[in-house]
Amino acid sequence: MANPPHGGQLKDLIARDAPRHAELEAEAENLPAILLSERQLCDLELILSGGFSPLEGFMNEKDYNGVVKENRLADGNLFSMPITLDLAQEQIDEVGVKPGARITLRDFRDDRNLAIITVDDVYQPDKSIEAKEVFGGDEEHPAVKYLYETAHPFYVGGKIDAVNRLEHYDYVALRYTPAEMRLHFDKLGWSKIVAFQTRNPMHRAHRELTVRAARARQANVLIHPVVGLTKPGDIDHFTRVRVYQALLPRYPNGMAVLGLLPLAMRMGGPREAIWHAIIRKNFGATHFIVGRDHAGPGKNSKGEEFYGPYDAQYAVEKYKSELGIEVVPFQMMTYLPDSDEYKPKDEVAAGVRTLDISGTELRSRLRTGREIPEWFSYPEVVRVLRESHPPRSEQGFTVFLTGYQNSGKDAIARALHVTLNQQGGRSVSLLLGETVRAELSSELGFSRADRTRNIGRIAFVASELTRSGAAVIAAPIAPFEDSRVQARKLVEKHGSFYLIHVATSLEHAEKTDKRGVYAKARAGEIQGFTGVDDPYEDPTKADLTVDLEKENVRTAVHQIVLLLESEGLLHRL
Repeated sequence: MANPPHGGQLKDLIARDAPRHAELEAEAENLPAILLSERQLCDLELILSGGFSPLEGFMNEKDYNGVVKENRLADGNLFSMPITLDLAQEQIDEVGVKPGARITLRDFRDDRNLAIITVDDVYQPDKSIEAKEVFGGDEEHPAVKYLYETAHPFYVGGKIDAVNRLEHYDYVALRYTPAEMRLHFDKLGWSKIVAFQTRNPMHRAHRELTVRAARARQANVLIHPVVGLTKPGDIDHFTRVRVYQALLPRYPNGMAVLGLLPLAMRMGGPREAIWHAIIRKNFGATHFIVGRDHAGPGKNSKGEEFYGPYDAQYAVEKYKSELGIEVVPFQMMTYLPDSDEYKPKDEVAAGVRTLDISGTELRSRLRTGREIPEWFSYPEVVRVLRESHPPRSEQGFTVFLTGYQNSGKDAIARALHVTLNQQGGRSVSLLLGETVRAELSSELGFSRADRTRNIGRIAFVASELTRSGAAVIAAPIAPFEDSRVQARKLVEKHGSFYLIHVATSLEHAEKTDKRGVYAKARAGEIQGFTGVDDPYEDPTKADLTVDLEKENVRTAVHQIVLLLESEGLLHRL
């Protein structure tokens, strides 16, 4: 393959294997196959395109050990992040994964054949060494958690033959491969390119920073945001890309271009910064901005940073000559209101007035609908963010009531449904236990597994409605703590979740039971009845506890409304 401009040799497997496409496609159809996870797909895409050059496949044991211990592949090439195909023993046995085998790698979303791996080896890594050497070893680090809780125990190494590119249906024109990106730079006549890595929206300070970096080097700017897997809780890439598109015209004289990077971040700090620099070099950049705590996951539960503020910059600087890309230190920019300009903080004279808005403050302003000043962000950027982040009073939420049969949870749910509908402003959905059982879970019984599956379905529906801005009131018995915790996790991806324990006693619920269901359960006519021959686990972290043995429905509903009002979710009635 010819040596492309703007950097070293690209291992563009799609281009390399294109002449054999029909042959490889036919072979892939008849081989045993593995469905790749979302993270594995991100890794495969950048292997296929050359974004991970010099890799030509998933790392075998020699490459893996060299990278983990010394940032080196077995052939001596610099590479800082293990790129591994992790599999479970059952997958290995079922598919017949062994040295020499050829296995098709498929997209789990549509079963498309993407590549064929020729297996070098199957090995079991020492994850404790990987966790410590690559990520620092803190058990709260998201990559360490992934390693222990999600990644399978065996790694499969081997080179890859490319069959098909991954299909994307969003922002197709912005998804450049490294070769396409380099060709685009050549068309524009650009020879010096400063790459800017981001997984967050960009504001005026970011624009000023990148413009300064480019002008100081007589260069242009590649805004190269990650649109693969980032940190849980990050703003979705659709919103972020709309922000970048809105910001682009604010660069002078076509100084910047936007390209999307389908990377699965590990939040690996110094190791990740070196990895990011290698990737940007492959995409044709000559300079790379490395930020303070670059690609760090923030703080652990003790309030301690996982990495030092400049560890990433030192790491990339150490390998600067070998990387073939110049490090541009990230300058913290601050706004000077008296001169209406941004300057690096270390260039501001003592006593000069400055203004800043933190990420926490920005999220608060978006949540409450408060003004976001133009000195901080451009109006077109704020408009995009407000579309995706409506104020609290317009956001969806779920109220999840749990308690014994006949505890009064259904009565409270119905009354709350009426109260919220009376107020207006958003749609309100009611998911009563009996209704869900009849409409969604009619085939399920009352074993623990079936009860958990039923709550999972309720949580899924609630999360989707919450995402769309609705108020959801769910009132199943939900007797088990673990299923309630999972319901909270699912809903809180999209909005607020409030667990209301209707703590009416079993004795009272049974004594006031006019339908006679408890009597039937006591007589053995109903099996697996909560409170009779099946347990109920009291919630350990309810957001509110009410008891209809001690208060009436109206009072209980009022307490829930006050809770929602205190969280800013309701206009005052």
